Amino acid sequence: MNFDEIIERNQTNSMKWDAVKTIYKSDDVWPMWVADMDFKAPQPVLDALHNVTEHGVFGYHLPPESLREAISEWMLKRFDWQVETKQITFTPGVVPAIHHLIQALTNEGDKIIIQPPVYYPFFSLVNVNKRELIENFLLEDSGSYQMDMDDLETHMKNGAKMLILCNPHNPSGRMWKHNELVKLLELCKKYDVTLVSDEIHSDVILHGKHVPLASIAGAEDVQVATCMAPSKTFNLAALQLSYVISNDDELQRKLELQMKQTFSGIGSPFASAAAEAAYREGEPWLEEMLAYVQGNVDYVKQRLDEQMPKIRYMDPESTYLLWLDFRALNFEEKDLEQWLRQDARLALNDGHTFGKPGSGFARMNLGCPRSHVKEGLDRLQKAYEQLV
Repeated sequence: MNFDEIIERNQTNSMKWDAVKTIYKSDDVWPMWVADMDFKAPQPVLDALHNVTEHGVFGYHLPPESLREAISEWMLKRFDWQVETKQITFTPGVVPAIHHLIQALTNEGDKIIIQPPVYYPFFSLVNVNKRELIENFLLEDSGSYQMDMDDLETHMKNGAKMLILCNPHNPSGRMWKHNELVKLLELCKKYDVTLVSDEIHSDVILHGKHVPLASIAGAEDVQVATCMAPSKTFNLAALQLSYVISNDDELQRKLELQMKQTFSGIGSPFASAAAEAAYREGEPWLEEMLAYVQGNVDYVKQRLDEQMPKIRYMDPESTYLLWLDFRALNFEEKDLEQWLRQDARLALNDGHTFGKPGSGFARMNLGCPRSHVKEGLDRLQKAYEQLV
């Protein structure tokens, strides 16, 4: 796969490329925001989609058992995690899945914990469903994040019903380690808290090894819903296929009942074919992509260290996202946004949208050709040099 290939995405109804004028109020901003990649999907996926098109009938669809088997085999191979096919519930995206889980497993007014800075839809998922949002802020430590376990336990003592975990962590790329997840499970067991674990980035691992929360000994004593998808892994977000792996029959029953009530979960032959092809034949593409993205990360780190030392970063263990720290430039929040848009001419995700601890940060997407990264860094450096 040639990851240096430039694939034109302007005027293709791409959110990343075609919505920048509306969102960032300019035609001249370089899009490094929305978390999809500017790479073609693996060739086996393209071939599978072609076969579906050639068949020519696009009626109501049931995801095949062979897709469940492919997912189960992938979990065993990548994570040494034994998942039975009957544990898998298909959903039309991880964010919709979390919505359904909130509806199925909690009641209006219940307290739900999230851990800012964190993927911004978590906030609205809790609020729109009329649950009480509880924020367990992550703590900065040596250029990374740690969980505040004491604060977390206080919230659980005070009656929280659910914790939504982001693992690997978006936006920082932090992977929660085995011992941290064990402590988390112990607290949830002690206070009877349901865990919803968003693990959509679990395959995009740059170094280290992802540990699925539900694979840990002791997880069977806690209700755990693991939300996964091939979308980040193989750049298939528009196909809207994800799944929840339930470690508890009653949890799964409630989830599927709630989905039936809203007629959710009707599948697409395109999504099923693409996902199965990806899981069965896409691993070589994935390994090449990860090496390429790590090269992008290294390139950005080197340029920041040498040419823009006041812009810091959290070194990602996972994802194709880089969490940039602009606080040493001493901007007010709105001034940083304006500087990035008007001076650097960059479209990044504003840090404050990930919660209060994200103020002064911005998220940069490196899932793109190196030349695209270079253009973004050139713009950033020009604005930086004019500033300092």
